[in-house]
Amino acid sequence: MTPPVDTLQQTATTAPSTASGTSPASAVDNVAPVGTEDFSLRFAPRHYRKWTPAAVAASALGGIAYLADFSIGATIGVEHGTVNAIGGVLIAALLIFVSSFPLAYYAARYNVDLDLITRGSGFGYKGSIITNLIFVSFTFILFATEGAIMAQGLKVGLNIPLWIGYAVSSLMIIPLVIFGMKLLSKLHSWTNPLWLVMMFVPLVVLIIQEPDSVGTFLDYTGEDDKSVSFAAMMLAAGVCLSLTAQIAENIDYLRFMPPKTAANRKSWWAAVICGGPGWVVLGAVKQIIGIFLAVYMISVLGQGTDIAVEPVNQFMSEYKEMMPSWLAVTLAVILVVISQIKINTTNAYCGSLAWTNIYSRSFKKYPGRVWFVVFNVGISLALMEFNMFSVLSFVLSFYSNLAIAWIFTVAADIVINKYILGLSPKVPEFRRGMLYDWNPVGITSVILSGGISVAMFFGAFGDGISAFSPLFAAVIAVVVTPLAAVVTKGRYYLRRAHDGIDLPMFDADGNPVDDRLTCAITGESCERPDMVASAIPDDNGGTQYVSSLALTLDATGQHVLPADPPDDKR
Repeated sequence: MTPPVDTLQQTATTAPSTASGTSPASAVDNVAPVGTEDFSLRFAPRHYRKWTPAAVAASALGGIAYLADFSIGATIGVEHGTVNAIGGVLIAALLIFVSSFPLAYYAARYNVDLDLITRGSGFGYKGSIITNLIFVSFTFILFATEGAIMAQGLKVGLNIPLWIGYAVSSLMIIPLVIFGMKLLSKLHSWTNPLWLVMMFVPLVVLIIQEPDSVGTFLDYTGEDDKSVSFAAMMLAAGVCLSLTAQIAENIDYLRFMPPKTAANRKSWWAAVICGGPGWVVLGAVKQIIGIFLAVYMISVLGQGTDIAVEPVNQFMSEYKEMMPSWLAVTLAVILVVISQIKINTTNAYCGSLAWTNIYSRSFKKYPGRVWFVVFNVGISLALMEFNMFSVLSFVLSFYSNLAIAWIFTVAADIVINKYILGLSPKVPEFRRGMLYDWNPVGITSVILSGGISVAMFFGAFGDGISAFSPLFAAVIAVVVTPLAAVVTKGRYYLRRAHDGIDLPMFDADGNPVDDRLTCAITGESCERPDMVASAIPDDNGGTQYVSSLALTLDATGQHVLPADPPDDKR
C-alpha cells in the first residue's frame, strides 16, 4: 500500500545533497518551463494529464489531417490501377493496425512515448537512438511533403512562387508548436469539425451529381493498363507502409491519457483504439479518395496525371463542379492551409521530441525542445527547396522498409517477448541505470530486417521480389526479435531488477501513481514512476532520489546505481 500523504511527504522531501558535487544548476542548465518542454524526455506525470480520453484521441487524430494520403493514393492509383491500389491500401492498413495496437496501449497505459517504450523493448537505453533517427526522418519527410502541398496551393490560389510558399508553410508552424500539448489540443479540437466537413461533404455531393464516376473509378487500370496482381498490390502497399511510423506521432499525444479506471474503461479503450491504430482507417479512406479524385480528373475531366496527383488540384476540380471557380479556388486553398497546419504542427512537435532525446543522451546536455523545433523545420524546408515532392513515391517506398523494421520489432517484443515468452520485462523500463545501454535483441532485428528489406527493395535478390520488401521487413522483424531474445536468454534487458525505491510504482488499478519524491540534483518534485534511487546517500546515510531527466544529464554518472550481480538480474 502507498504510505499516507504526510509520511510520504516527509520521506520525499530530502534536501538536495551536495555530497555528489553536482549543483542543481549544473545538472539541468537552463531547462525551459514545463509548458514548452512538455516532458519531452520523460514519463508524463499524472498531475499534468488533465485531458479527457476523448480530448486526447481528438488531438492524436487531428495530426493525421495530412494531405499526403491523397497524393499517395493518387500516385499508386495512376501507376497500378484502382483495384491494385485499393488492395495495396488495405494490405498496408491491416499491417499498420496490427503492429500499432500494442504500442498505443503501452503508451496510454504507462504514459511514455515510443522512444521510452523502445528503450525497454529490446534496444537499451542508448540503442533506441537508432530508432529515433528513423522516426525523426519520418517527421521531416512528411513535413516537407505537406509543406510542398501547401506551397502548391498558395501558388494556384494566390500566385505565390513555390520557394516563397515553402518558406511560409515552414516558418508559420514554429510559433504554434512552441507551447506543446496545451496549445495543440485546442488547435485540433477547433479545426477538426471544419476539416471533416470541407473534406467529405463535397465528395458526397460529387458522387450524387455524377454517379457514373464510381464505375469509371472501379474500371480504371492505370497509365500502363495494369492487370490485377498481388505483386502490383504489394508495390502499392510499400508506398502506403511508409506511414507505419505515424503511430509514433499519435503516441506523443496518447501518453497524456488519464488513468484507466472502472468508471472510464469504455471511453479509455475507445480513445486508445481511435487515437492509436485507428488512425489508419481514416488514412486508408483518404488514400482511396485520392485514387477516386485522380481517376475523376483523368478520365472524366481529361486532365493530366501530373496535375491529378496534387491534392490542391484534386479539391479544386471537386469544388468547381458545384460552385463558382473563384469560390472553389478559395475553399481549396483554405482546406490545404488548415490541413498543413494541423499535420505540420504535429510533425514539428514530435520531431523536436525525438531530436531532444537523441541529443540529450548523446551529449548529456539539454538545450530545450524549442531549439529542435527550429532545427527540424529547417531540414524540412531544405527538402522542399530541393523538390523532394517530385520523387515522393520512391522516398516513401524506400523509407517504409526502415519504419516497418522498427515498429514491428517493438511490437514483436511487446507481444511475444513480454507476454508469451516472458523474456522481456512487461512494464516498460526507460530510466538510465535500470537498462543496459545496448540490447542486441532489438538492434539485431532492426539491422537484419531493415538491411535485408532495403537490399531487396534495390533489387539485390532479383526484380521479381523487390515489390515484397516491406512484407519481408515485417516477417523478419517478427521472427528475429523473439529468436534473439531466446539466444541471449533476455539477459540484456534489465541492468537492475529494482530501482532502490520502496514505494509502489502502480495503484490498485495498475496505473502509475502520483506520489511525489524530490530530486537530489535539481530539487524538483517528481512523481514516483519518473524517479530512481541515487547511488550517493544523503548526509545522514539515507536514500536520495534522482529524476530520469536529471540522471540523463548527469555527465559524471556518479548517481547511477550499480548493476546487479549476474545471477540476480532476473
